Amino acid sequence: MSPLALALKGTVLAYRWGISPVLGPRCRYMPSCSEYALEALAAHGGLKGGWLAARRVCRCHPWGGSGWDPVPQPGKAAGSPETSPSCARH
Repeated sequence: MSPLALALKGTVLAYRWGISPVLGPRCRYMPSCSEYALEALAAHGGLKGGWLAARRVCRCHPWGGSGWDPVPQPGKAAGSPETSPSCARH
């Protein structure tokens, strides 16, 4: 893992251990936003994984979508049918 990815992973873990228990479960997607961020960082590195995680957090709001939203596979386009959440196609 790159230094940037490790720093971002540390930030996500600090959120999970320090802030998330106080706020309680709030994520509208599965996997949760923090789990998504950790998976994206592991699969794509600091820059692209950080971008995917930030984009996901921005979509997680009361007027946004919900449901299954997996991390795109490395080498696949983010909007391809294999990586798009099923609720986006309805």
